[in-house]
Amino acid sequence: MGKQPAVVIVTGASRGAGKGIAVALGGHGCIVYVTGRSEKEGDGEVSGTIHATAREVTAAGGTGIAVKCDHADDTQVKALIERVIAEQGRIDILVNNACWQGNALTSVSGQFWEKSLAAAAMLDVGARSGFVASWYAAPHMVKQDKALLLFTSSPGSMHYCMGPSYGGHKAAVDKMAFDMGVDFADAGANVASVSVWMGSLTTERLQGMMAAVPALRERLEGTLESASYTGHVAWAMYNDPGMMAKYNGRTVIGAEIGRDYGITDIDGRFPPSVRESTGAAPPQYYPYKVKM
Repeated sequence: MGKQPAVVIVTGASRGAGKGIAVALGGHGCIVYVTGRSEKEGDGEVSGTIHATAREVTAAGGTGIAVKCDHADDTQVKALIERVIAEQGRIDILVNNACWQGNALTSVSGQFWEKSLAAAAMLDVGARSGFVASWYAAPHMVKQDKALLLFTSSPGSMHYCMGPSYGGHKAAVDKMAFDMGVDFADAGANVASVSVWMGSLTTERLQGMMAAVPALRERLEGTLESASYTGHVAWAMYNDPGMMAKYNGRTVIGAEIGRDYGITDIDGRFPPSVRESTGAAPPQYYPYKVKM
């Protein structure tokens, strides 16, 4: 009997980074549960649906399973995790990628108080939703031989990027990855919690922004990273025998980890590290611990 395929959940995978990660993991033969709110074109500001992504996962060589889930609703997240466990019995990789992104944040200039209060939703569907999905998944993951819990993040946690709701969200998931890693280690579980900084991605949203803002296109030309790259990096980390020692509790730059594994992007090159373009480095947290 052959080895069972890894079971993966990628949240917020109708489009963008989530879609790219899901399809990449499908290419490694994984069973990928694709979550999001968009079931038909027009449901989101940008094209893409959970069903289209699931089909691409299957076409890539995996098994794509679309699950409509509003990650602002804890009951739907609970039902998602219960369904995966009922159908597969385990969760090998959880990618917390769901993130509110709307025009109130990305296409309106001005200071934070001059933008819509709707931008605060990123602190809910982004930071809080990642915690909730992890909270429901963790009791199952710690019982397994191993698992990987991954947050998608960016250097926007360490420099100004689109305002405090975006920066606060990214800083929160970086720190949550560290704190969850402490708890996994204290429990003696072989579950690595990691936050991955991605570069500027070839997503539908960014390409639209670049088309609308020539200065942005000029600044980013030649520096983009494919939306699928983080999926290949996640797969390499998950299959590394030293996963816990190398990654648990850390925030890492995906392009740098990918280079270590020899993973090139779809154009055959290594994507540039965001460290080079921003000057930012991942946060270094301290071992001092206050715990009940």
